Amino acid sequence: MPTVILTGPPVPGSPLQDELRSLGFDVRPVTGPQDTATALAAVPAGERVAVVDSGFVGHPHALRLALTDPRFDACAVTGALAVQAGARAALDEAAALAPAGPGPYADRLAAAVEAAGTTVQRPELGSLVAAVPDGEAQRAAALAAVAAVDDEAVRLRTAVKSRDGFFTTFFISPYSRYIARWCARRGLTPNQVTTASLITALIAAGCAATGERWGYVTAGVLLLVSFVLDCTDGQLARYSLQYSTMGAWLDATFDRAKEYSFYAGLALGAAANGDDVWALALGAMILMTCRHVVDFAFNEANHDATANTSPTAALSDRLDSVGWTVWVRRMIILPIGERWAMIAVLTALTSPRTVFYALLVGCAFGALYTTAGRVLRSLTRKARRTDRAAQALADLADCGPLASVGTDLAKGRPVAPLAMALIGTVLVVGDAAVRPFGTAALIGSAVFYVIAAGAAVSRPLKGALDWLIPPVFRCAEYVTVLALAARADVPGALPAAFGLVAAVAYHHYDTVYRIRGGSGAPPRWLVWTIGGQDGRVLLAVVLAAVLPRDTLPVAFTALAVFVALVVLVESIRFWVSSGAPAVHDEGEPA
Repeated sequence: MPTVILTGPPVPGSPLQDELRSLGFDVRPVTGPQDTATALAAVPAGERVAVVDSGFVGHPHALRLALTDPRFDACAVTGALAVQAGARAALDEAAALAPAGPGPYADRLAAAVEAAGTTVQRPELGSLVAAVPDGEAQRAAALAAVAAVDDEAVRLRTAVKSRDGFFTTFFISPYSRYIARWCARRGLTPNQVTTASLITALIAAGCAATGERWGYVTAGVLLLVSFVLDCTDGQLARYSLQYSTMGAWLDATFDRAKEYSFYAGLALGAAANGDDVWALALGAMILMTCRHVVDFAFNEANHDATANTSPTAALSDRLDSVGWTVWVRRMIILPIGERWAMIAVLTALTSPRTVFYALLVGCAFGALYTTAGRVLRSLTRKARRTDRAAQALADLADCGPLASVGTDLAKGRPVAPLAMALIGTVLVVGDAAVRPFGTAALIGSAVFYVIAAGAAVSRPLKGALDWLIPPVFRCAEYVTVLALAARADVPGALPAAFGLVAAVAYHHYDTVYRIRGGSGAPPRWLVWTIGGQDGRVLLAVVLAAVLPRDTLPVAFTALAVFVALVVLVESIRFWVSSGAPAVHDEGEPA
């Protein structure tokens, strides 16, 4: 059990001790701040421990934010400081020095801990109160301020993302926050809600796979229920501060698993009625994945860039000051709320083919809109990109051992990275789509692509548009697999290609969230074991050239199973380890 050390005798009539116990703390008062170091010595080093001024006045949720958030080694508000094992040594040292000076003792400890090099998170309290009054008059004023603000209302409001899509904001969050509170009061965890959302979506996909109208209607309803639960899990995490590394991994991957499984269910349902839409389903998955890679690559390239002087960014900021334009701009990119609502309604009322046509058109428009804006920002800004950003783009590129050939050939020669990536992609994708299936000449195009990919990453990716290289590579790999399967024109080829792209896409999403969490890309042995994107392109082309046409589905299925097994085993090992980052999506509605 975590421990709170009160820095003095409890104030008569104060609810502080009861509030701390309700947060799960063992409360240990001391006679004064000078005894804090001794009290700390009695608390095991691996436990969470907090120091709270006995005169603290504030909302329980302010204390919850400061004392129970698991994401930070040290966290504080006025009059309260909590640390986990990572910052315990800094707290012990600060308490031993007994820092003197004005202000609450917990605040002086927090300043000393921060001065020693440990970052102390200070949550934004907004209208919540956290104070240590000096005298009865100030205490009365602080108590009046506490009484004037509804702690529970603030807690519910802040459980919702500050930035979200129109559909989510106005049609889901007004009631899903209360579902989150209901779950919290019954001891449910965000991970359980996330899993329930996944199971609901998989049942929805199974209903869609029936190909019957009742199945489509049920699938549409269940998909919306799954999305409500998807919103609820994050709101529950924020409401009760139940953040976890496992939750980060589940939240980061299950959204895509749910959506892409539903695509497969729709394709199976269409097939039951004699309509083959696997190419459309795979095209929709490719478009969504490439669109997300554009988002991730742009953000990684620019998140620590200096001197953002883009007039395009300035125009965007001005538009954000006009309320209605904010919602229009969020809606037209078809973020996840709008997208799932559209899929659910069209599934219930129309056919899978119509669903995929709408998805492809809507998502293509959204992708073009966002990509065009980011290209303009990149071309019109004067910025210096860091080594970290260049490394992140190189990791997102996902090149394997074969790319070293192109890298070696490009050394000492002037190379335009994006141009090389585009030329190689156009050649291999164009040949795969146009040449007859099994043409050996396509191997030459794939070999050139491997060399071009290596040349594209032969130098640090710090150019204005180098962030486009990872999505170009995703397009090359995914669309080549789609084209080969479509040209094979044999039963099972496109479903096998769907499975292969899904397995590889999981690897690419896993890479993104590791980088965003600050842990870097997956280990090099993993990338090399599954060939890198260039190696997989070459392998897919060789399989299509040398194997009989009717064996391609088996070959693609075997490759998909191999990639999925290797990636999943390493991914699960990483995300359940204590060293994995806690990645929480707080502002990306797509």
